[in-house]
Amino acid sequence: MNKDKLLKKMHHASRGNLFSIEVQKATKEDERQIDQFVSELEREGKIKLREVVQREYSVYLHGIVKYASE
Repeated sequence: MNKDKLLKKMHHASRGNLFSIEVQKATKEDERQIDQFVSELEREGKIKLREVVQREYSVYLHGIVKYASE
């Protein structure tokens, strides 16, 4: 997965501008990549996170999509 795919996933999972997705992870490295992509998207001003929940096999993300294009 890359940052663009994650943003596209968030955009498709959104209702209005709110999104709620669960991203599957297999390893700790996947978890670090997801965290890195999310923080980059926040710095770029494309999303605003409200909640991040680290689960055993996935990461739950809830937030707002801001001016994101496909």
